[in-house]
Amino acid sequence: MLSTKQRSILGGLASKDAVVAHLGKGGPTQAFAAQLSLLLEHHELVKVKFVNFKDDKQRIADDLAIATKSEVVRLIGNTAIFYRQNPDPEKRLIVLA
Repeated sequence: MLSTKQRSILGGLASKDAVVAHLGKGGPTQAFAAQLSLLLEHHELVKVKFVNFKDDKQRIADDLAIATKSEVVRLIGNTAIFYRQNPDPEKRLIVLA
């Protein structure tokens, strides 16, 4: 579980450097969850822009976090920020205190 300070740090990093995935008309499929999981494995911090399904974005973000074993850092507007620390300490791009 992320602390408020860690969420703040990750939110700042996401505004500049995060990889972006778009959730469109296909919706939150297993393929999209697998793609998001792969992006998290390589980048640790990923923004998902909701092109469709804007009314259900909180539920979908929570479901994607469960499916990818990540955490929703923040949900701002139509964008959710996901974080999952790389299990290999040598490959970690983001070090949180």
